[in-house]
Amino acid sequence: MEKNNDFLAEEPVGRLLWKLSVPAIAAQIINLLYNMVDRIYIGHMPSDGALALTGVGVCMPVIMIVSAFAALISNGGAPRASMAMGKGDNDAAEQILGNSFSLQAVISVILTAVLLLYNRPLLLTFGASENTIAYSTAYMNIYAVGTIFVQLTLGMNAFITAQGFAKTGMLSVLIGAVCNIILDPVFIYGLGMGVRGAALATILSQAVSAVWVLRFLTGEKTIIRIRMKYVKLQKEVVLPGLALGLAPFIMQASESVIIVCFNSSLLKYGGDVAVGAMTILSSAMQFSMLPMQGLGQGAQPITSYNYGAKNKERVRKTFRLLLTVSLSYSVIVWALIMLFPGAFAAIFSSDAALVAYTEWALRIYAAAMCIFGAQIACQMTFISLGNAKASIMVAVMRKFILLLPLIYLLPHLTPDKTMGVYLAEPAADVLAVTFTVILFFFQFRKAMAQIEEI
Repeated sequence: MEKNNDFLAEEPVGRLLWKLSVPAIAAQIINLLYNMVDRIYIGHMPSDGALALTGVGVCMPVIMIVSAFAALISNGGAPRASMAMGKGDNDAAEQILGNSFSLQAVISVILTAVLLLYNRPLLLTFGASENTIAYSTAYMNIYAVGTIFVQLTLGMNAFITAQGFAKTGMLSVLIGAVCNIILDPVFIYGLGMGVRGAALATILSQAVSAVWVLRFLTGEKTIIRIRMKYVKLQKEVVLPGLALGLAPFIMQASESVIIVCFNSSLLKYGGDVAVGAMTILSSAMQFSMLPMQGLGQGAQPITSYNYGAKNKERVRKTFRLLLTVSLSYSVIVWALIMLFPGAFAAIFSSDAALVAYTEWALRIYAAAMCIFGAQIACQMTFISLGNAKASIMVAVMRKFILLLPLIYLLPHLTPDKTMGVYLAEPAADVLAVTFTVILFFFQFRKAMAQIEEI
């Protein structure tokens, strides 16, 4: 690939979005499979597989919060680096990269200390019981030591994609995933390490990915690289990035809180089968959303670079295409879910009663998915344009102002209380998308009018 970013300003937008989005979508899917591999191997352990799987499952909300801190740095720093490159200021881009690297390392040390000192109370808060806490802490004690590898892989990889090296970014994830698939059975079964083996396989795989990412960002193929003169933290560089990354952080970190709230309400009104259905619903929605998130990641370097280069028409064209493709995809997936909900449910469970229950619940839960492409397109473009206030506003609006209260309010307003809990998701989506689109209309026009001032 070229040693500059001219292709981001010159290649046809459609071809460029395809070229950058396909590897980003693939990386999203690989990363999801990465997280599932441990659970598959652990669930098939002889004698205590079920308890071990439950114990490791309790670790997932904590791991999501760790990943959210990586998003805090990467989703704030990478778009700002792209904009600086669009202005032709690679020194400023490298300063953002260097500061982001240092901040990622500092946060990793803090997270490691917190997880090692307080993992037991944290895990008990997220649902571990006396039967499963031993497995949860065994996994988390080892995972905590490798936090820095997780942070550097997820956080610094965004700076590879931000330069237009989407295939290299995908390979960063793929390398770790392949290592994990190979090492898991060796450590879990071959060496008899159980859940500790799964955790060790994960952090070693992440370490391999981290080395790959750092070698690229300090090597000859990269356009901007990590330089020692830029690693000293400066608040004027760090703070704007943290502000911009706050929305993705809120979205990811709050997911674990949302899951706990959904599960507690469903257990109260619908029992274990309703909670089991929720696991399938959230998994199906997460898997369905990956391509839209990948599209947004593919569009980010194009939007940010051309915004920095003051190319208004190309920014507009990129957004229109992102919106069209995202909406088309969300409508197609929505239609498939409405027509064949049982097929989606059967992917995640072979229990006939649970699948039957999930069919009607999935139709309710995904009722507004057809418009969610607009939410993703607008939210990702806010971040790509460096609009921290708007991106934070839409994140807080959907999760905290709308969804959380609706989970507890709607059961009291519907005849079927369990259905009321499931209805919280589409109700929040309709209101959130309406708010986001109206806000975007005004903010995007303002950004285009002010583009000469950046």
